[in-house]
Amino acid sequence: MLAVRLPSEIEDRLTTLAKVTGRPKSYYVREALLEHLDDMEDLYLSEQRLIEIRAGRAETHSLEEVERRLGLED
Repeated sequence: MLAVRLPSEIEDRLTTLAKVTGRPKSYYVREALLEHLDDMEDLYLSEQRLIEIRAGRAETHSLEEVERRLGLED
């Protein structure tokens, strides 16, 4: 269980949406989280990877190198 405090304007929007559609507010909160959680995770992992690359702790590979390794050369 997770309790979240929302600004009143967001709470009001959720309440209105729930009333109009007949779905609970929790449905829309869950849908919004699921919609954006993947993007947030990808962003965090990308930022961490960039830090590792800039610190010299991770390798990078050119597109040509990846194509060659996968046998996708023309």
